[in-house]
Order: sequence, then structure tokens, then C-alpha cells
Amino acid sequence: MTLPRFHVDIPLVVGEPTTLSRAATRHALRALRLRQGEMLTLFNGHGGEYAAQLINAREPEAEVQVIRFDAREAELQWPITVAQGLSSGDRMDWTVEKAVELGAAAIAPLGMARSVVRLSGERAKSRRDHWQALAVAASEQCGRNRVAEVESVKPLAEWLQALPDATLRLILAPDGASLATLRRPPVGRRVVLLVGPEGGFTPEELQTVIEAGFRSTSLGPRVLRTETAAAAAIAMLTALWDGD
Repeated sequence: MTLPRFHVDIPLVVGEPTTLSRAATRHALRALRLRQGEMLTLFNGHGGEYAAQLINAREPEAEVQVIRFDAREAELQWPITVAQGLSSGDRMDWTVEKAVELGAAAIAPLGMARSVVRLSGERAKSRRDHWQALAVAASEQCGRNRVAEVESVKPLAEWLQALPDATLRLILAPDGASLATLRRPPVGRRVVLLVGPEGGFTPEELQTVIEAGFRSTSLGPRVLRTETAAAAAIAMLTALWDGD
């Protein structure tokens, strides 16, 4: 039986009580209808998870007793950053949620020439906070004990300048070589998947990223929507490399 999982952004100590946030308390007591004495799982994003028991099932902040620690992890062997051109509507939300569920270690939202959405200032910060909350919820749902970082919104050129050297750099493009032809990198090497917005990359952007060391790769003969491309790529790489 899978226990309900909750992210708590505080240190956890076996044998000591702790409180759930107001939002987590509402979800536990109203949506899941948990009652005093029931068991649940906590994680704080620093690795492993904790079994805990609900000892005070009252709003606004329920109290739980931390019982034991389990070092279980569910991370990919290759930390993957999804660098996603800003997309409109719910597309960006979907990208963040599914990329995290499939194991992405980080999400980098990028402003590009053909991005329909333009974000800056407080609006950009607000959207980043929203996406980070989605990443937390996705980790709760999928069983990960670490939370992917959603980076600040940046223009493509600025983001490229700060990209670490020791990364396998992949850009998804319809005319690229198949992802299936990639050799498995050493365990622990960071992988970057660069995905364009709805309108794709401009020729100038393509030239810039290729000069920055990105390899043009493809998911096959079908062109996917921007919100599904990263998820499909992570799933394909995981299947290929974990089984190699």
C-alpha cells in the first residue's frame, strides 16, 4: 500500500514531532480525509523519505510524529535539465509537471524570439514560483524524494553564457540525428535538453546553440508539440540508457 506523500520544507528528525503546512493540512484532512493515527510519508528534498504518523488531525496545521528514515531514491543516473522555450496557456505547466515526473533534475524557462509569452520582472518571478510549486506536487505524486529546481526565466543568450562546460548538450530538432544513436554518457554527467517554443527556433537561434556545442537530435519522423517533446525525450533516453 502506498502511503500519502507530503513535501515539508524543514529539517526532519526521527523521533520528533513536526507540523504540516496549512496547504498540506487541508489536503491531508479534506481531500484525503486522513484521520489521527494514520501513517504518511514525508520528504524535504534533501534525500530519502520519512515514515510519520498523524498525531493531531486538526486545522490549520496538523501535527505528525516522525518515526523512521528510509534512504530510498528514485533519481535518474544522469541529471537532466530541460531548457524549455516559454510556451503559452497550460503548455508550460504540463511540461514542468511531466518532466519532473519522468525525472528531470531542473527546468530552465527560456525567452526566445518565437515565444508567444513574454515574461519579465514580478510577472516572471510569479510564474517561476508557480512552476516550482508544480514541481513539488509532481515529486509528491511520482515518488521522488528530491525536488527539481525551476530556474529563473532568462533570455536564451544569457542562459547559454552561464551553462557549465561539462554537460551533454542536446537540442531537439526535426532534422537532427535520432536520440537512439546517442552513446550512454558516464553516470553522473549532466544532460541538457533544449526545446523550442510553439513557433520553434529561428535560424539565428539554431546557429547560436550549435556554435555553443549543442548536438541536433530528433525524436523520430513525427513532430511533437512543444509541451510533449521534453517528456518524450526523457522517457526515450531513460529506456535506452538504463537498459544498456
